[in-house]
Order: sequence, then C-alpha cells, then structure tokens
Amino acid sequence: MDTMIEDYFRRGFTNKDNFVVLEESHNIKLSLRTLKRKLQKNKLWRRKNKTDAAEVAAFIEQQLQTSGKQHGYRWMHQKCWMSGIITDRETVRQLLRLMDGNGVDLRARNRLRRRMYVSRGPNYVWHIDGYDKLKPYGICISGCIDGFSTKMIWLEAYKTNNDPHIIAGYFIDSVTENNGCPQRVRLDHGTENTHVAQMQKFLHNIEDENGMECVTLGPSTGNQRIERWWGTLRSECAQFWMDHFDQMKADGYFIGSFLDKSLIQFFFQNTIQEELDHIVAVWNDHRIRTSNNPRTPNGRPSIMYAVLDLYGAQSFLQPADQMKVETCREHCCFKDYPCDEDVFHLCTELMSEHSLAMSEDV
Repeated sequence: MDTMIEDYFRRGFTNKDNFVVLEESHNIKLSLRTLKRKLQKNKLWRRKNKTDAAEVAAFIEQQLQTSGKQHGYRWMHQKCWMSGIITDRETVRQLLRLMDGNGVDLRARNRLRRRMYVSRGPNYVWHIDGYDKLKPYGICISGCIDGFSTKMIWLEAYKTNNDPHIIAGYFIDSVTENNGCPQRVRLDHGTENTHVAQMQKFLHNIEDENGMECVTLGPSTGNQRIERWWGTLRSECAQFWMDHFDQMKADGYFIGSFLDKSLIQFFFQNTIQEELDHIVAVWNDHRIRTSNNPRTPNGRPSIMYAVLDLYGAQSFLQPADQMKVETCREHCCFKDYPCDEDVFHLCTELMSEHSLAMSEDV
C-alpha cells in the first residue's frame, strides 16, 4: 500500500485524488488523516524538502535538448514530479522564462478556441485515428482516446499505420487490457480501420452491415477528440522530431528513399515510442482545468476514466467474450521489426561486426 501511495504522490495526485483512487481502484479504505500520516512518515511533502533550484534547472535544461523544448510550464512541472523532482509551478515557469524565453513567447501566440464536446461517460466512444506528420520520414503513429475522460487508450509508433491488421492489433490489445470494448468507436473511412469496425460489430453481436449502434464513420475533420489531441502531440513532442528530420534532410543525410526511411525507423522508432509512452503517462495524469462547457468534466484523465462517482457518470464498457477476443486476435498483426526485415538484420550484423551499440543520444 505504501508503494501505491508513493507512486500516486510521484504522479502529482493530490491527497484527495490519492484517497479516491485507493478506495475505488484498489479497495483500500483509509481516512485522509491516515493517508497524510503515511505521506509524512515516508517524507513525501509537497511544500517541504523541495528539490534545489539548480537541480530543477539542470533537469529542465536536459529536457530542452530534446522534444521537451516544446513543453509549457504546466507540462514541464508534471514531468518534474514524475521524475522525482519536488518543485512548484511558479519555479518551473520562471526557470522556463529564463532558459527558453523565445519558446515561451512562441507558445503564447498559439492559443486555440475550443469547440464544445459532450460524451456520456467513459468508454461511451473511443476516437481512433492516425497521425501522419512523421510519415514522410517512415514513422507512422496511431492513437485512440476516450471521449469522456480524454484518457489515451493507446499511442503507438510503427513503420505503418495503413495496415488494418496492425490497427486491429492495437484495438484488441486495449480490449484485453480493459476487459471489455467501448460502446462505440469513431473512425474515418480509411481502409486501415475496416478490421476494427468488423471486430467491434463482432464483439457486440451485431450482424447488421451498417452496425451504426457501435461504429460511427465520418471524415477525419469531424473526429474531434483525437484531432484536437494531435495538436497537443505536435506541440509537446512531434514538432521536435519534424524539425530534427528536416535538418537531416537539409544537411543531405535524408533524401526520402526506401533505405533512408528504413534507417530512421531502425535508429529512431524505439526512442520515439519511449517518448510517446512518456507523453501518454504525463497526459493521463495531468489536471484538466474547468472549461466554459458545464457538461465537460475536469480533473485528471486517469481518474475521470476510473472513478465514476466523482462525476456522476457511468462506464459504458461492454463485456467482451474471451473466445471472441481470441478469435479476433488470430486476425491481427503485432509489432515485430521496426523497419524492413532485411535492413534490420543487415544493420544488426554490421553493428555486431564493428562492435557498435545503439546510441541513446538523439
């Protein structure tokens, strides 16, 4: 229990958030006073024993050398907490202003007006789409977000996002992880989504060809939740990689050939996937502020998804028959080689022959 309390503390959860999640998700019932005593016993304080400002600055400086240069102070503050650095938002804001003033000014000019969106509850609809900004360089991203809580269900980088068997694999993995499927999925008309649509109908026992009760098809521009989230992905991560690969192209190291794309996939795909996993972790645990839409909940996506009593909502997760899930899994493909198989084996043989190791430096 102490390990879970510390984990949620490190993820930036307030005492109230921690208390609710322990009771609802882990069936651990304890009073707020007991929770505070355990935090104090383990020296987990938010206002005492703060990390030295020089160490905070060093962490931010390290982040600014990677896609962290895209982060605003709220996102950077969350990353500090998740890395075990105890500090406050104001310190992070001031350090970012001192260390990356130009970046702060650029982010301040890009304020978006948000559209009104309403979802009935967690798992009522999963929005699925592909992100193609890095596709010219061989990196294809697929994502899925819950419409009510905005929790990211999956975010995967691979050598393709056009293969319907691969997208179906992401979907079935998520169905297995959540022990059920959503009431409906929102897809565009791309061929990569055909298997997901068929599996969703199959899991819902819908034989009707239309299956509108559980599958909603439409243009990508209308897939609002995931399209809005792609803006967050670009600002917090993807723009860095777009600039990095553009610079490689300008320097003559990338001409867009099959081999060039395969090499980028071989060297960068795992690094990008690690960043995507971190982006998902930060996003799912960050706090969404109150909006002008009274029907839109506010809080942390991971809590909004799991703890329903706080929001007067119900989960629309539909139980999935395990035999049907396994039947679907037989028609899925899953990640194997990050690039073309022949290129992969050639690269690994050359690295072994010359005693080379994969660099962790971008």
